[in-house]
Amino acid sequence: MRTNNQPTNNRRGRSPRQTLSSAIKSKAAALGFDACGLARASALEEYKPVLDQWLKQGYHGKMAYMANHFAKRLDPRLLTEGAKTVIVVAQNHYPPVHQPASAGYKVARYAYGKDYHMVMKNKLQKLAAFITDLAGEHSYRVFTDSAPVLERSWAVEAGLGNTGKNACLILPRKGSFYFLGEVITSVEAEPDTPFSKDLCGSCTRCMDACPTSAIVAPGKIDAGKCISYLTIELKDRIPEPFRAKTRGWIFGCDICQEVCPHNRHALPHQEKDLEPLNPFTDWTDHNWRTCTKEEFSRSFKQTGSALSRINHEKLADNISCADEGCR
Repeated sequence: MRTNNQPTNNRRGRSPRQTLSSAIKSKAAALGFDACGLARASALEEYKPVLDQWLKQGYHGKMAYMANHFAKRLDPRLLTEGAKTVIVVAQNHYPPVHQPASAGYKVARYAYGKDYHMVMKNKLQKLAAFITDLAGEHSYRVFTDSAPVLERSWAVEAGLGNTGKNACLILPRKGSFYFLGEVITSVEAEPDTPFSKDLCGSCTRCMDACPTSAIVAPGKIDAGKCISYLTIELKDRIPEPFRAKTRGWIFGCDICQEVCPHNRHALPHQEKDLEPLNPFTDWTDHNWRTCTKEEFSRSFKQTGSALSRINHEKLADNISCADEGCR
């Protein structure tokens, strides 16, 4: 017996799975996500040797957690009971304003606003609640760069775009300044066709522009050399070989995305919670250099900024490296 909250065939003859898929995408757009696609939950067997080799080569640096839960990274059914569908969304984070042109110290654009983990998860929970209202109770979990999920691989499977040579997901005609998030659910909805088009061709601008040569092969990053890793994930002092190569970046790095032709026409996001906090629009290099622990806490930790992922000592070392590169 069909209940009122179960999707039905519409007059165009679409199946319940197609109707549900369409409704999910419409709701995702209403929540402010810029793209949404669906994939059938299954094991990503073709990615297994790629991940295995990347780990064996030590390209995950000191991020030991990357070697954990190997099987779960490849199969979402091990993360969510009865998983049948992986819903992938993309959220634009290209800021409406940028740091002052005179600023020597630079912060990656994704970190201008509040911590994206909370922003994305709140919206993903609303999407999951909508599915409950529409299709009934279901087992689900939401993720955004927070669990052993191969996000970019699932975005490809869901038809959103393809990974570039800098390993960032590129959305056609939109670029790569996007967060990714997922709802892994037991609800069965119509999957999209995986994206297969090569979006890079012979272009190697990102590889050529990386000051630390972190892009060791197309689509393969040695995290231990990446400025984003060195200024955020690495909790230790930045090693000597890289201290004069950070090019002024004190939290993250956008170099490989800035030179990407797909980002030439990047449009500002419309997400209120990602609007730049005051330090990213008002602070001079002097403000960054003289920032005290108390001011760091007040400006970043208490405001929910992504910069709270590091501590004041790490910021000071990152600034020291930026200064060394200017000598």
